[in-house]
This record gives sequence, structure tokens and C-alpha cells, in this order.
Amino acid sequence: MKSLQINSLYLSFADRKILDGISFQMDEKSRYALVGANGSGKSTLFKSVMGIIEPDDINISITKGGRISYLPQSDVVLKDESVYESAEHGYDRFIPLLREEEMIGNEIEDGNEKGLFRLSEIHEELESGGYYERKRWIGSVLMGLGFEEKDFSRNVSEFSGGYQMRIALARVLLENPDFMFLDEPTNYLDIEALTWLEEYLKSYPGGIMLVSHDQDFLDSTVDTVFELFMGKLKEYKGNYSKYLVTREEEIKEREKLRERQEAEIKDKEAFIERFRYKATKARQVQSRIKMLEKIELVEVPSHLKKVHFSFPDAEPSGNDVVIVEDLHKSYGDNVIYDGISFIVNKKERLAVTGRNGKGKSTLLRILAERDHDYSGNVRLGANVKVGYFDQEAEKTIDGSNTVLEELESVADTKDLPKVRNMLGAFLFSDDDVMKKCSVLSGGEKSRLALLKILMHPYNLLILDEPTNHLDINTKEMLLEAIDKYQGTVIFVSHDKHFISKLATRILYLSEEGPEFYSGDWEYFNYKLKEKEELYQIRREEREEKPAEKTTQNYREQKEAKNRKKKLIAEIGKLELEISSIEEKIRTLSDEMSLEEVYSDRMKITKVMEEKEKLEKEKEEKEEKWMMLSEEVENFDI
Repeated sequence: MKSLQINSLYLSFADRKILDGISFQMDEKSRYALVGANGSGKSTLFKSVMGIIEPDDINISITKGGRISYLPQSDVVLKDESVYESAEHGYDRFIPLLREEEMIGNEIEDGNEKGLFRLSEIHEELESGGYYERKRWIGSVLMGLGFEEKDFSRNVSEFSGGYQMRIALARVLLENPDFMFLDEPTNYLDIEALTWLEEYLKSYPGGIMLVSHDQDFLDSTVDTVFELFMGKLKEYKGNYSKYLVTREEEIKEREKLRERQEAEIKDKEAFIERFRYKATKARQVQSRIKMLEKIELVEVPSHLKKVHFSFPDAEPSGNDVVIVEDLHKSYGDNVIYDGISFIVNKKERLAVTGRNGKGKSTLLRILAERDHDYSGNVRLGANVKVGYFDQEAEKTIDGSNTVLEELESVADTKDLPKVRNMLGAFLFSDDDVMKKCSVLSGGEKSRLALLKILMHPYNLLILDEPTNHLDINTKEMLLEAIDKYQGTVIFVSHDKHFISKLATRILYLSEEGPEFYSGDWEYFNYKLKEKEELYQIRREEREEKPAEKTTQNYREQKEAKNRKKKLIAEIGKLELEISSIEEKIRTLSDEMSLEEVYSDRMKITKVMEEKEKLEKEKEEKEEKWMMLSEEVENFDI
């Protein structure tokens, strides 16, 4: 079994110790998470191990022949080549063998047959390492991470920075190292790619240490957590959720210790101030001054501090907050929606998720009345006031303001005393609040823009990837706040933990059209894995049997897809009709409780008959809805 040992890793910047005697060891079964506050040195630790940053001291021991690969958090530089060629660099480890093979081959051609045995060894090494199967593996990994076969020949420069990070991740996975260090590998993945990566890492034969802000992903992939705090590394056995429970108990103890320490410091300072100028107490004063100088302040890890946030009160909206009827949207020949219908009700938390490029952000722009280029009917309910956060919200930041000034500019007068606490909750602390907004990173601007929106009294929040630049603790704070929020939320997210804890309903957008799921995360996750297994089977079938589809098969598949889309559109219309009938039934029920109705035999009879008729109509429509839903479930396309 291969092993990796890191001992005595030290690194300081000026007088600050970033890494103070870090030591840990890994084997092929290691599944480690590295956690800590922003700026604690997690990425620096990885870069020190990889030699990208030269530490003050380090001792690395690795089993002979062991290989390490590293995925940085951002800023990868790819060559000017196709996606496939870039991913194929994951097999560059075989280049020396291929050169040796060519050299031996030339010698044999010249009549020298001594190299035949070595040639056999090389072939065996290439075969066992998967080199001859590389085309299949490259295709499988790229498609698992969200690329389509038609993308393989495209130049990497045609893709966004997020997709270039996916290519870099594909290359690291294809390197098949003994040890992988992955810095935020989930940052740029949609929910399907995230599900695929989760399953891939579970069965990976090497050791892994990763940084991630996705709690569910960590719980599914790691069994040990290493916390980096004040330059020291501490090990916790178990997944991330277990670490949180253990660490919470430790934090409580640290907070008690900090309170006792502060009381002790206060007493000593009071004694010094009282007797500073009394000669008879000079020795005691000096003693206490020295004691104060020696006290090491107890620190509480900032990434685990409990911070609370609450939304400002907003006026209540009507029950039907958003109504969508027969929505059609396309970009040229690319049809995004082909007749979606649904209603979002008051206090609902609708998660919109799916593969990138399937129209999630477009749908949110339409609902927020930012995009009017569509057909169909989309309207907001009575007294609905929309707060909208999109991926370009950072452009709303005034660079000439300080961070504090920017938030104060939108805060209500009664909320001004809480502004600094709110900024702290969103990772702006101490001197950060006095920075000019012009010097903030893209992620910092995005966090500030989100906080600005959350400070307004909106009763409908439409949020596109609100958790992208938040750490786990800030996400938990936002979850807690939304849980108490009296308004309605529609959000796009690929964070499984955030969706599972928040969503009351999930709208999944894919090649097969829109599908609605109740807020049962376990069922939705099961269906996602089922779809991924189906995609994998189909990929393998295409590779094993590349025979072209007949025109008839193609036509049948196209007809089936069209049928499924029509069924989904019909289901959406039925949901609207059922919702309308339910509203009428509620109105009639209210009427029946009125004295002028229930005391009048003719009136009460008429109302009851109408209510009975509506209930029967509702039952028929619900039966039809169930029948169509089952038909959609049974489509194998």
C-alpha cells in the first residue's frame, strides 16, 4: 500500500505564522477534508505540499513510484488545443514509456532483439495503466463533468473559466494519481456533474484530501476532517456533520475559557490602574503587568462562530405569488422551454436546478421581469415585491464607496446599528469594512451585492446561485434566516445541502424538459443517480456499438421526446386548473360559514351543490394528473 507523509511544514509571511509545524499522513484509503476560515491557509498548505510555494521547512516522504496530483481553486492556464487534447494530458505519465517503446522498436528493426522482453513489459504497463483504453475513459470523465461529445473537438478558449476548471479537473482525475489534493473541485459544477463526481470519488482507488464548501458533498466523500486554525492542524474522525457536533462542544468550552480569561484580564488591568502610582504596590503591579504580557488569548475559530441574520419585515403578498402559463422561450433553433406552466405559492421555496445551459438563469430573469423575449403568460400575484440577485449583481456595487458605506446606503434607519454585524456574517470583518469597493474581488462584490438585496423588505426573493461565494457557516446562517422568512423564495443552486434543507419543491431542467419534484431530497437525489447510471449505460453502448441509428429509430425517439414534452406541458396546465379549483372551493367554504348563507336553505343548498361539483371536477383532474405523471415517469428517453 502506498503512503504519503508530510512532517514539520512551516511557513510564515512577515511575523505571521501561516503553517506552524503541520504534519499528517495518507494512504490509498484516505478520505480527508481540509477545513478552516477563509484566509487560514488551506490553499497555501496544498501549494506548499506541491512545491508551488516554497515553505520555510517541510519533510515529505512518499512510497517509491507514488504520484500526487493537484487541482487549484482557480486560475488554471490551458494550452491552445481541443478539449479532448487537453484532457488527454492526464496520460502524459506514459510519454517516457512510449518513447522507450519506440526506441526499442527501432533497435529490433535494426536486428537487435535483446529488447523484446522489455517491450513486453512496456506493453503490459501501458495496458494495466489504461493507456489503450484512454479514449473511452476520457470520454466518460468529460461527459460525467458535463461536456457533450460535440464539445471534444472545440478549442478550450471557447469555454468559460468555469468550464476550463472542469477540463482541469478531468485531467487530474485521468492522471489517476495515488494521492489527490482538490481545492474546491465543486465550485463550477452543476448538480449532475456534482453527483457524478461524488460517485467517482467514492470508488476512487487512491487517497484524497479536499477543500469544499458543500456540506453534503463532504459528508458523502470523507471520513476524516482536518481543521486548520492559527497555523495548527487538528484531526477529527468522522464526516463533516460529525466534526460540527464535536467542534460545537469544544467551541462552548473555548468560549467559557475566553470569558474567564477576559474577566481575569479585566481584574489585573483594574489592579494596575488603581495602584500604578503607589510605591508600596510597585512589585505587585509589575508582577501583574508581566502576567498580562504572558497571557495567550483564547481564540474561537471564526468559520464556526454562530452568527444570526434576519430579514426585514415585508408586506404580505397574495397566495399565488408567480403564475406561469404555457411559457415558450428559444434562442434561434435552440428551444429552452416548450410550454411550461406552474404556480409558485406564498412561502414556497422553489429550487431550480439542472445541467448548465438548460435555462435556469433565463427562467429566473423572466420571473424577475428582466427578460421579456418569450411567449406565453408570466405574471406576479397581488402585492408582490421582487428582490432579484443574479450572477452579475456585483456590477451594482459603487466602487467609490467603502464596504460599510455601500451597505449603509440601502439599510433602513432602524437597521443601521446592525450593519457591521451583517457584514461580519457575510465575511467582511474588522478593517475589511473600510476597504473601497473598487479593490474587492469578484467573489467579495458578489457577497456584498447579495447582502444589499437581503436588507430590503421584499416578499419574493429570486436568487441565482446565492451561495456561490459563501463558506459553510454563512450558508447555514442564510438557511436559518430563510427558514424564518415570511416571504417566498425561488432560487437556483447546485449546493445539495442548501437545496435539501430549503426546498419545498424542485424544478429540474434537463434535455428531457422540465420536471417537478416535491421537496423530498432523498427521492430527487435517487432519481439523479438513476439518470446518471442511464447516461453511463448509453455512453458505453455508443462506444461498444457505434452502428448508426436507423431513420425509424431516430423518428421514434423524436416522437417519444415530443410526446413527453406535451405531457409535461399538460401536467403543468392541470396543476394550474387544480389550484384554481381549490381556490374556488375555499371561497365556497368561507361562504358556507356566513350566517346569511347557512340560515337560508336555498342558498346553502346551491353553495353545497356547487362545492360538490367542484370537488368532483378536482378529483377527476387529479386522477388525470397522476395518470400523466406515471406515463412521464415511464419514459425511457
